[in-house]
Amino acid sequence: MFKKILLPVAAFLLLAFNASAQHRTCAAEEVLARQLLENPAMLQEIRNIEEHTQKFIQQGGASDRAVITIPVVIHLVYYNSTQNLTDAQLLSQIDVLNEDFRRTNADAGNTPAAFQGVAADCEVNFCMAKQDPNGNSTNGIERRQTTVNGFTTNDKVKYFAQGGLNIWDRNKYLNLWVCNLTGGLLGYAQFPGGPAATDGVVCDYAYFGRINATPPFDLGRTATHEVGHWLNCYHIWGDDGTSCNGTDSVSDTPNQADENYGCPSFPTISCSNGPNGDMFMNYMDYTDDGCMNVFSEGQKSRMQSLFASGGARIALASSPGCDEPSGCGTPSGLAATNITQTSATCSWNAVSGATTYTFEWKKNSDPNWTVVANLTNPTHTLNGLTSGTLHDYRVKAICSGNPSSYASAQFTTAASNCSDQYEPNNTNATAKSIPINTAFTAQIATTTDKDYYKFSNTSTEKNIKVELTTLPFDYDLKLYKGTTLKGTSENGGTADELIILNNATVGTDYKAYVYGYNGAWSNTQCYTFKASRRSSAWRTDGTDTEPGEEIALEVIFENAGFGLFPNPATNQVMVEVPMESDGKVSVAILDPAGKTTLAQQQSLTKGENRFTFDISSLPNGVYFVQVRNGEIAKTQKLIVQK
Repeated sequence: MFKKILLPVAAFLLLAFNASAQHRTCAAEEVLARQLLENPAMLQEIRNIEEHTQKFIQQGGASDRAVITIPVVIHLVYYNSTQNLTDAQLLSQIDVLNEDFRRTNADAGNTPAAFQGVAADCEVNFCMAKQDPNGNSTNGIERRQTTVNGFTTNDKVKYFAQGGLNIWDRNKYLNLWVCNLTGGLLGYAQFPGGPAATDGVVCDYAYFGRINATPPFDLGRTATHEVGHWLNCYHIWGDDGTSCNGTDSVSDTPNQADENYGCPSFPTISCSNGPNGDMFMNYMDYTDDGCMNVFSEGQKSRMQSLFASGGARIALASSPGCDEPSGCGTPSGLAATNITQTSATCSWNAVSGATTYTFEWKKNSDPNWTVVANLTNPTHTLNGLTSGTLHDYRVKAICSGNPSSYASAQFTTAASNCSDQYEPNNTNATAKSIPINTAFTAQIATTTDKDYYKFSNTSTEKNIKVELTTLPFDYDLKLYKGTTLKGTSENGGTADELIILNNATVGTDYKAYVYGYNGAWSNTQCYTFKASRRSSAWRTDGTDTEPGEEIALEVIFENAGFGLFPNPATNQVMVEVPMESDGKVSVAILDPAGKTTLAQQQSLTKGENRFTFDISSLPNGVYFVQVRNGEIAKTQKLIVQK
């Protein structure tokens, strides 16, 4: 095991995901390697856990352990309705975990007779949490619609501020994140001993549970495999390639040369492990869901050591997460009526014995709830809401000071009453004149709709800024003078778009072009557009400057460019930019079609500056790195090769 932890960094960087939908992919070992690189002190904690595990096994292992029940919270982070799994789909995964870890799975009889003697009931149960970390009632599922359509192994899905959902106390819950994982990845887990803020398991939504999941990983075994890692079990082949020198530190799993895919025939022999060969049906191999059916006694001992005295996860054994909070009956019949752009009336059935109700609400995209306490009637009207926006609300009853469970529901406010008041304006030649320095709303109402707007600048107000905000989908922006392109803003998702043109040529034919990326559109939701001009220059980040205030100096591109290395790159690339003075620059990675795939702003200082760009989410191919400050930009080719 220690040999695996100390894999050379170069070997770690060569790991790549198999994007084929027919092969299982798990990044638990990669995540462990990354964490050890980021925090070398973590290695000692891993060693301590392994020493405790081996001592536990030597003293009898799991033979006299009590059954452990682990509270589970599922954090569902979805980008669209396809990724927004139903409660039934999510709960089916908990059923699978209980069957697989207790060996009550219907296919347990498929374990070959040669391995039946070491097949284990791991004596680990899983329950959906009934109370949250604050002691409030919960069903163990929390949802968030995100603007991030695809996460990687960088753990951003575990932070609300980065598009995901924050962890619940890892000493009380197994945290399961369900989201869209990129690069063909099915899931990954954090081994015991890792950081508290990221502890848990991440699974791709398409392979979670056994209701409408994607074959051949449609029986919930992706989560079984990843929870096995979370419970300190390693890949059965020892992650050593085909050298037969690795180990999963389990004595009753035969040494095998490499991972197995699909559903091999028994026996499959490697590393001189005949006559029975590989235990390819083990949950910690890479076979298809329908071929997996067993944990071994040795793996069970590794799991149970975590819950013995001094074990890394012993706190979970006394977690109250599975206990129903005391209180009166949970409100029912939640309904939202009289919904307008800015208001809604929420109501629920009265609860017998309730003295008051506590009502909470928020926009679905916000992390924090607004609390309205001590309501005496089962209704509450909300005002000042955001139009065309999904809102969450929940209510609990108070009986003699004891709260009930929360009941939750959602509603969407009506879309703002925008219209394409400047139509027809679908071409540069038919661009409609708009007032300057005035924000207005409009629509990309069909897949072919395009909006062109015309405005002017003057000799006293040369500096131009065009902004696109409150985007319902991925809309982009271009700026022309006549038919000459002057600037492009193509941020991903619903991020705002901005183009600055300082000290522009005076003219009456500046045109802004608004369009939906890949045909994105909505005939119910609006975007906001504003064209501004003034005498003083705009900062390159779009914020105002006082008249006469000096803006940041442009980037000096010495020797016809900026530094970029390594190139080809794998997961990170270093950008080196020389600056004449302190200032901000925008850095973007473009695909061959010129579409922005990644972007960031950097505040740089005078002299040489270096910063890294995480490109782990990018597939192999040719890209272009562009560094821009105002109208000055330089571009270099980047090759991503993993």
